[in-house]
Amino acid sequence: MMNYFKLALRQLLFGALICMGGFSSLGWAQDWPSKPIKFILPAPPGTGPDVDIRRIGKHLSTILGQSIVVENRPGAATRIGVEAAIRSAPDGYTFLVGTPSLSTMQALYPKLNFDPKKDLIPVSLTSITNYTLSVNAQVPAKNLGEYVELAKSDPKYNSIGTFGIGAVNHLAAAWFSNLVGLDAHYIHYSTTGPLADLASGQIQMVFEAMLPLVGQIKAGRVRTLAISGKTRHPLMPDVPTFAEAGLPKFEPLVWNGILAPAGTPSAIVNKMSAAFSQVAKMPEIVTARRDGGSESIGSSPEEFSAFLESERSKWSAVIKKNNIVLE
Repeated sequence: MMNYFKLALRQLLFGALICMGGFSSLGWAQDWPSKPIKFILPAPPGTGPDVDIRRIGKHLSTILGQSIVVENRPGAATRIGVEAAIRSAPDGYTFLVGTPSLSTMQALYPKLNFDPKKDLIPVSLTSITNYTLSVNAQVPAKNLGEYVELAKSDPKYNSIGTFGIGAVNHLAAAWFSNLVGLDAHYIHYSTTGPLADLASGQIQMVFEAMLPLVGQIKAGRVRTLAISGKTRHPLMPDVPTFAEAGLPKFEPLVWNGILAPAGTPSAIVNKMSAAFSQVAKMPEIVTARRDGGSESIGSSPEEFSAFLESERSKWSAVIKKNNIVLE
């Protein structure tokens, strides 16, 4: 708790200096950046968000005229990296690569010693990734409706793998089960993840982004029954959206976005947001994200803030309904 108050005091003093003329926000933004910019990523190297931020880093470097440094800070379900970003100086040289955990952690962890809603400033939503409901290829269901009926009638088919209690794909599975009235059996994985067991038939279903499943789908070990998004994905044109499959209100999303420590001058936030919007439109980035199952997005801070509020509201309702609380 003391650390939280120290953080708040530091950010208050920083803001006071700006207001008193110790810094000119506009003038400072005109000089910014004058040294390398660091992005803290609360995920390991080689993950989707890591690949994406490193891919676009070279373009950001060209636009901003400074080198881009990515610092991987995984652990504690992303809380280590998030807290590191929050405690960084709000000077425009440290940003956070945000993930869906920012939409869920306050509801999941009642004793959280920081408030991501107050301690971080949205900069830009960068991508939204389609989420799939995929089953082992031996499951005798060819569409979502058939799978639901099968899982309800035979417990052999109701095992759902997750990346851990409170992980977004666990929450998506819980939301789905509530909607269709399925008494699901959740199998929570930690470091290894459920995909190998899905392919081998040890579990029957998983919610996952499209890209990690492509190899297993092509090998005939996994079959996708439905995918999130308002339209079908061009790489999976035969797979219906959840709305087409009969669940119009079910829309689990995986996303990435950029945030800054509270107190970061708005002129810098807007300048960084504009840089990400510029990168998001580059054909190379649009294609790379599309091929990975994602939509390339560059939003304003206000648009990203509204998106975050919507996601927090959605997942908080799921967490409360299913009484999921973590220490």
